Amino acid sequence: MQFDVRTLSADMVIAHLLIDGRDEADARRQVEARGLFVSAIAPVRGTLRTRRGKGLSLVLFSQELLALLTAGLGIVEALEALLEKEASPATRGVLERLLAGLREGQRFSAVLADQPELFPPLYVGIVKAAEGTSDLPRALSRFIDYQQRIDLVRGKLVSAAIYPCILLLVGGGVSLFLIGYVVPRFAEVYQGAGRNLPWLSQQMLNWGQFAGQHTALLLGGIAAMVAGVALLLRRLAGSGGLASLLARVPGIGERVRIYELSRLYLTLGMLSEGGITIVHAIETVQGMVSPAVRAGLQGARADIEAGLPLSTAFERHGLTTPISLRMLRVGERTGDMGPMLTQSAAFYDGEISRWIDRFTRTFEPLLMAAIGLVVGAIVVLLYMPIFDLAGDMS
Repeated sequence: MQFDVRTLSADMVIAHLLIDGRDEADARRQVEARGLFVSAIAPVRGTLRTRRGKGLSLVLFSQELLALLTAGLGIVEALEALLEKEASPATRGVLERLLAGLREGQRFSAVLADQPELFPPLYVGIVKAAEGTSDLPRALSRFIDYQQRIDLVRGKLVSAAIYPCILLLVGGGVSLFLIGYVVPRFAEVYQGAGRNLPWLSQQMLNWGQFAGQHTALLLGGIAAMVAGVALLLRRLAGSGGLASLLARVPGIGERVRIYELSRLYLTLGMLSEGGITIVHAIETVQGMVSPAVRAGLQGARADIEAGLPLSTAFERHGLTTPISLRMLRVGERTGDMGPMLTQSAAFYDGEISRWIDRFTRTFEPLLMAAIGLVVGAIVVLLYMPIFDLAGDMS
């Protein structure tokens, strides 16, 4: 959260500072650490809070920190170097809080955990595990690779959705233009002709006249409907209901399950390779999965604590496929469970990518054909009375 702080220096100079802090006490502490006196402090209203992907890019932060640590700098020196080159006030505030915690003697994972809105439990967990092995660069490298793989699959899904959305937008815009502007003009011409029109053409002309007379109302209703659908989808996505809804759609539900298993296995594999036990890894990832998968994970965790193998516990609670089950059993025999979980996720990612390619190649032509049929039907219904008139004249 950002605070507008009015300060007074030792030489009686008044200044205003924009401080990013967890709360008012934290912002006041940051200012006093600079040797300034706080005369007034107030939260800044209507500003953008620092969040992952906006005020601080977690992947970029990890990449820069990894480069500095690999070059031989200590963690404090690396953060000081990042602070010197940073121009964003929000990010500077984050780095200053990290440095302040380290200088107080806290562990790096502890100062990261003090800012949960920026550093998720997964990130804190791998850093905490790395502190036990003194191998923070390797842990950061694992997280960067993990996040890039997650972003790659997510990027393919977004790219596959862009073109159909553009087609729907253009097709809907053309249809609305025809109904709201062109059809009412034709209706005026046909009303003066004094002829009986085909029933379908008459119904479309009636709709066109209504749209022409209530254009603003219809546009407002469409905008409200789109906003309502977007808000509903956002709430469903936040609560995990969207994944549950998609899981019930034939043909898509199984792919949603595969995507969730891919993310689950990739996360568990990274944590396991970082030295975290599978029970603690399951506990860490429970906040990242849908309610259905979370329930299965809780049951699997109880079975593992009771002494069952991971593959048996996952199979019992529906967290495997035939391929991943065999790979988990191989990992249990060889003792390389972390790499085997990661390989299972890579197999799932390949399957998802192939399905996305097949789906887009099939869906996009069908969508174009549907839009063409709608626009073509409007045009044909507009000209049907003209065709009848031409037939009578001949």
